[in-house]
Amino acid sequence: MSKNITKAHFALLGANLIYGANYLIAKGVMPDKIEPSAFVFLRVLVAGILFWIIKLFVKEKIDKKDYVRLLFCGLFGIATNQLLFFHGLNLTSPIDASIITTSIPVLVVIFSAFILKEKITSNKLLGISIGAIGAILLVLYGNKSEGTSSVLGNIFIFMNACSYAFYLVIVKPLMLKYNSFTVISYVFLFGFILMFPIGIQGILTTDFSAFTTSTYLSITYVVVGTTFLAYLFNIYSLKYVSPSVNGSYVYLQPVISFLLVIFYASVLNNTAYAQDINLVKIISCFLVIIGVFLISKSSKKKSI
Repeated sequence: MSKNITKAHFALLGANLIYGANYLIAKGVMPDKIEPSAFVFLRVLVAGILFWIIKLFVKEKIDKKDYVRLLFCGLFGIATNQLLFFHGLNLTSPIDASIITTSIPVLVVIFSAFILKEKITSNKLLGISIGAIGAILLVLYGNKSEGTSSVLGNIFIFMNACSYAFYLVIVKPLMLKYNSFTVISYVFLFGFILMFPIGIQGILTTDFSAFTTSTYLSITYVVVGTTFLAYLFNIYSLKYVSPSVNGSYVYLQPVISFLLVIFYASVLNNTAYAQDINLVKIISCFLVIIGVFLISKSSKKKSI
């Protein structure tokens, strides 16, 4: 079990490294090349097909009573989550988006305590508190500095965080009962059905002839990397760690986004988001790293 837990933590690390880069990559093609709803449509459609191809090799039936939970997982984990995220990211700074997303662990702990009756250990509480302090500092000071922040965009991202946190909690029992590919395939299927009426409108108005090689590479990264691989890593980890530990790794995302913005500005001379950086954000990033370490250390001792 200990080896599986270690692998689960590496999977979470990989998923959040992918997510961290996603903020800048996805932001780079919206809305000039593709609008948010169309982006979500492509993301869910392609990743869903990939998951169902794998699902063909997994022979497993779902109990009728679990379809309702799968429907809600599709609603909160795919449709609502991704539509809010992409529309929010379209409006606000990639750094702000990654910062606000760090509220997920706190939300997961709250939902887990009420729904799964999960105990909040002292180490876990300390780690979440330290990480939350870093996130709060970033949000408060980020809006006071010059940059590309948007209040409406930030609200969308926070609503996205609430939706995803709730999904992590309600999907956990299904992950314990069924094969991960069975669960995620149905979650994407229901998610696609629910977001179809909104996403199809964006697809029909997208000018694909204006896409460049860079556009296709960015979309491929988001669809295959952020959606397929990252979700794959997350569903694997949920078999061996609690939802709150899974959510805690989101604290790494602003660190990755922060480093990429520095790289864009200093190496590629792209200063679009350079003003979103200040000393307070640097200090806060260190706080969130400490928070992840404490929660991860606590989970290994508990051998969840």
